[in-house]
Amino acid sequence: MFTALPRTLPQELVELLVDHPQVRIERIVSTGQSTPAGCWYDQHQHEWVVVLQGEAELQWDDEPQTTRLRPGDHVLIPAHRKHRVRWTTPEQPTVWLVVFFG
Repeated sequence: MFTALPRTLPQELVELLVDHPQVRIERIVSTGQSTPAGCWYDQHQHEWVVVLQGEAELQWDDEPQTTRLRPGDHVLIPAHRKHRVRWTTPEQPTVWLVVFFG
């Protein structure tokens, strides 16, 4: 999970670890990226995400408060709950483990 981490990337690095009809697991590496303004993820599957390294902040379209994630913090995002990545740490890679299911 922590080998060959780039210090900078033009866009997030998404690596597919498991691809099964009922579950998909990805490692995502961010180096300061965020979701473009006005764009929202609206996925048909549930998403469980944990930050393994770095920090990130998630924004929700249905509430004003954001969710800050530090190493070990995780969140379950129900299917079709619109969200976006507001911020990731630019000074070190943020490593996410993401599980899509259901």
